[in-house]
Amino acid sequence: MRYITILLLCSNIAFSQQTNKAYEIPFASKENVIELSVANSSTLAAEGIKVEVTNPPAWLKFTKKSFDLASLKSKAESSASFTFSVEKTAEVNKDQTLKFTITDKSGQKWTKEITIKITPPTTYELFQNYPNPFNPTTKIEYQLPAAGMVILKIYDVLGKEVVSLVNEQQEAGYHQSLFDAHRLASGTYIYRLQATDDQNNHHIFQKKMLMVK
Repeated sequence: MRYITILLLCSNIAFSQQTNKAYEIPFASKENVIELSVANSSTLAAEGIKVEVTNPPAWLKFTKKSFDLASLKSKAESSASFTFSVEKTAEVNKDQTLKFTITDKSGQKWTKEITIKITPPTTYELFQNYPNPFNPTTKIEYQLPAAGMVILKIYDVLGKEVVSLVNEQQEAGYHQSLFDAHRLASGTYIYRLQATDDQNNHHIFQKKMLMVK
């Protein structure tokens, strides 16, 4: 979980306050919070204030994308909180800009942009294929904490290689591969993942899956 507090100033003149700081958010995390502190620097009260997040990527899931503040007196301050989770499909190690807009009853509009970065997973992991049992296709998912060479192969129960699904350099983060077994017989198969890090260490995992026609 990550808690971020941002100050957004409102006045009679609209402006966008920006920062180059990237806030790091944990991979596949839940209950993250961005809190915008809204300050009315005008000499007049502001009515019907709404704060909205306007451009979140699809893998960033907000509990709600707008927050209503009924009114804000002159020189007063209030806050708008946004809770969100990060799906495992998120891009990692890449700056992402989130844009917030604030409007009031009179139609005035202000904007605030912040930069976030999703940190990579902390461990290598090979997930159970889905669906399982399957016929004839199934999805194999895995995650990488660092970029490296990745080999993903399928074997039968006798250890004979059936197919090579992945054999390439891949970035850190979540990955998936589709296995189509329509030409194969029913039975148990083994999928094996080997990921090599920048120290030339091999991280090897394998799991079983069942194809039923």
